[in-house]
Amino acid sequence: MVDVILRLIDSNALNRLRSMSIEQLVLAFESGRLRDERPAGDPRFHRGFSVDIEGDFLEWADKSNGNIDAAASLILCDWSSVAEWRCWDGRLFLYIEPVLEERFEDTDEFLNADVWQRLTSNLSTKDRQSYSESVILDWMKRREHLGDTLNPDEDPRILPTMESHKSLTESLFDFIELSKEEGLNLLIGREYLEPEEWLLDGGKLAEALA
Repeated sequence: MVDVILRLIDSNALNRLRSMSIEQLVLAFESGRLRDERPAGDPRFHRGFSVDIEGDFLEWADKSNGNIDAAASLILCDWSSVAEWRCWDGRLFLYIEPVLEERFEDTDEFLNADVWQRLTSNLSTKDRQSYSESVILDWMKRREHLGDTLNPDEDPRILPTMESHKSLTESLFDFIELSKEEGLNLLIGREYLEPEEWLLDGGKLAEALA
């Protein structure tokens, strides 16, 4: 399994970077002077370290043909991110299906912006605890249906897995609440996905930043 990755992008910060030339960006990232201008990250969530993103852009610039492509745009989005949430793509069946009351056939469907828009809408009627509890209850029912035990004495992974589901669903709820703030756009992707296939604010990255 691979991670689906969600990031919240500060649109003003991204636009400032996009207004700069490659030469200006290289000088700014080399000197580290952009660090003071980077949008503040939400302390509840991880995001990329400034030094790593600077290195990624400079490495890209060494090989570039003089144009900001999707790969560079993804790096600039990472710099402009205020929060990141990720989990194994297979777990999203558990976290999304009960809320939307529908079944998904493939993990590729979780790269669809409409799915996340509908999840955001449906979660507006729930609170953090009730959402997390509903997911865990659904997970337990699925295990029972498959004939798997729910007894921690028989399977020592039960309690750690339950705690993991609790932590991830609570953080997903917080992430979605944060996504409602003005000026933040949702970036959707996953590990090993080509940069041009990532979605920003509902559109392919290559098209959204054209």
